[in-house]
Amino acid sequence: MNVLNLFRLAWKALLRNKIRAFLTMLGIIIGVGAVITMVSIGEGSKQSIRSQLSSMGSNMITIRPFSNSTIGGGARLGSTGLQTLKVEDVIAIQKQASFVTNVSPAVTANGQAINASLNWPTSMQGVAPSYLDIRDWKLQSGVPFTDDDVRTADKVCLLGQTVVANIFNGADPVGVVIRFNKIPFKVIGVLEKKGENTFGQDQDDIILAPYTTVQKRILAIPYIQTIYASAMDEKSSDTATKEVTAILRSNHKLTYKDDDDFTVRTQAELITTISSTSQLLTVLLTAIAGISLFVGGIGIMNIMYVSVTERTKEIGLRMAIGARGIDILLQFLTEAILISITGGIIGVILGVTSAKLVTLFLAWPTLVSESSIILSFVVCAVTGVFFGYYPAQKASRLDPIEALRYE
Repeated sequence: MNVLNLFRLAWKALLRNKIRAFLTMLGIIIGVGAVITMVSIGEGSKQSIRSQLSSMGSNMITIRPFSNSTIGGGARLGSTGLQTLKVEDVIAIQKQASFVTNVSPAVTANGQAINASLNWPTSMQGVAPSYLDIRDWKLQSGVPFTDDDVRTADKVCLLGQTVVANIFNGADPVGVVIRFNKIPFKVIGVLEKKGENTFGQDQDDIILAPYTTVQKRILAIPYIQTIYASAMDEKSSDTATKEVTAILRSNHKLTYKDDDDFTVRTQAELITTISSTSQLLTVLLTAIAGISLFVGGIGIMNIMYVSVTERTKEIGLRMAIGARGIDILLQFLTEAILISITGGIIGVILGVTSAKLVTLFLAWPTLVSESSIILSFVVCAVTGVFFGYYPAQKASRLDPIEALRYE
């Protein structure tokens, strides 16, 4: 019996019991739809995380002070209060690191930004001009501050979009003098919108100023709280990290027995960590959704047993006029595969549609991949063969005489 005839006979057999065939397919439809939806949500989340972290500077390196020492009661010292990073460290990295393109010290102060009668609680970050290149941050209007502004600790600043929206009410802030913690600062530029980062923090709720200004005029500290740097490219981040670590250990005169008094982190590490967590969650959700496929497969096996029992006389008649056991086996196996594949096609349509609806109504990022669709079809075919084989084998082994006598 050729393949075309097998599918024609199987299709006719399914059409004789349309409702029963559809209900059998339902487990496969729900399983495939759920798997594709879950995978698309997981892939969309990973893509969104990567995109958001890359917007912060995909090759950015963050260096913070670190200490194992504790104060009374065993409380560990906070990184902002440690004084292990100095401007000399920044200069050393600039001069000695061959895989680092930009370096910027950073200090942060919290306070009120005030313009006339309007005020807004925000933070001022003191940085070097190179910080904008490290963060890949453009200006919407105005000009950036310069190395001369850093050297003279000028009271100039750049405003984030959130700060502008809250203390200027749509007016152009460039050239206006605002106050931050009672200290006047001249606005010389406005930063482009960045939006929220992966952790839900508003990146636009910020004021940037020369780090020397924040150090001397607001915080009155001689040390650096954080150092930001950028590797030559994303691939060289690991090499740049090792290079920076070696430079700082040498600069801090640490021996091989001493622990680092700083930490070095890259965006690549953060991307890998968060992506692996997201991947684990995706696998878990997909496994749960895959249970529906297993249940659907059991439904196929059950209905094929029923079909074999109902059509025992038909099987006997076919054998009596020359059908071989292999022909009977292939006939029922084709029916099982047809049920599974048809359910899979409907399930794929349901899954893709569900993913689009999730993005449309819940604003969750989704990404339907070709691999998930192909995998779903493969799983459907395997499910049809696996769960349809035993009932089909039972049908092929029936005794034709006993089958013809069956009531």
